[in-house]
Amino acid sequence: MLLKERDTPEGTLVSVCDPDCLGETYENGAVTLEVTEEFYGGENAEPADEDVVVESLLAATTANLVGEECVSVAVEAGIIDEERVLDVGGTVHAQLLWLR
Repeated sequence: MLLKERDTPEGTLVSVCDPDCLGETYENGAVTLEVTEEFYGGENAEPADEDVVVESLLAATTANLVGEECVSVAVEAGIIDEERVLDVGGTVHAQLLWLR
């Protein structure tokens, strides 16, 4: 999984994607999801295992996840509700917003 963290005025934004999703575009009706190098990859993105992804998501203010592996990790950790995961043209996508 590729993990990228960045500080914003609103808090920490985390993006996680499965490596095979990077650079892909997924569509489902009116919904288009572009997994761009700029948002999910680049030199600030790091390969991450399950523990690192869970730790980062728990510390995040907001997060975006794309791909079966990373979304499954978040669901299994109880961070993302499986019923809220979106199927977007051959992959899955989840968003997270902690209200603290």
